[in-house]
Amino acid sequence: MSEPRDALEAIGQLPEGEIDIADAALQLARIDAPEADWLAARAHLSELARKAAASAASWQPTTAAARAGILRDVLFEDEDYRGDDETYEDLANANLIHVINRRRGLPVALGILWIHCARAAGWVAHGVDFPAHFVIALEGQWKGTPSATPAVLDVFSGGRVLDARDLRKLLDRVEGPAAPFRPEMLKTMDDRAVLLRLQNNIVVRRLHVGNLAGSLACLEDMLRIAPAAANLWQEAAWLNRRLERLTGAIKCFERYLELAPDSPMALSARAAMDELRARLA
Repeated sequence: MSEPRDALEAIGQLPEGEIDIADAALQLARIDAPEADWLAARAHLSELARKAAASAASWQPTTAAARAGILRDVLFEDEDYRGDDETYEDLANANLIHVINRRRGLPVALGILWIHCARAAGWVAHGVDFPAHFVIALEGQWKGTPSATPAVLDVFSGGRVLDARDLRKLLDRVEGPAAPFRPEMLKTMDDRAVLLRLQNNIVVRRLHVGNLAGSLACLEDMLRIAPAAANLWQEAAWLNRRLERLTGAIKCFERYLELAPDSPMALSARAAMDELRARLA
């Protein structure tokens, strides 16, 4: 599709298993970087996939650690993809086109590239919603069957395989040493959730500098790929309200209440909607 928002609308109608995570991230990136050469970025994604598939066919690794090594060779050693720890807050780190051009990015943006390459190689890989630090889970095999325990990779650090102690250190850094380690911290994410986490970095950074309109625009694009995400409709409603876009706020509150009529925030949403309608009367 020539228009990125048309592509996002189409993605929003796809079942989870049919989303091309890298191409979806590319469409999101096109919106904030309309001047960039997105076709060159797409060609690069194809080349990364080709390299990963060729290496997988040549070496035929079966363990998750060996597969991680192949991905590390392609993305870290050959292409120099790594985390941007110098200008971490730069919005370019959440835009896949800029990440491809700079070979630097946030964990979730890099993770999309790793997942893209892993799947091109025929392997199972998913994002992991670890607190404040996105990692990926890469499955391997054991005696010809899927391994019970996938490898957890820190793509921000070149795909390093993390053990329990490494994960504990990450958690200590984010939540403190007293925080309990909960199994759900390693729960895998579907691709739509990974894309929303990528874009949420943009929303948060724009809010931090007071760019409410920019945050709302990003939320609206997130809703194009996740039209059933009630929490996003709620966030969009409150941002519309802060921007005095009363009709837009009412429509977002209505959609939120359709999706989550019994949520803890439903009462305040209804009250806000009544107040907005009164102002328009």
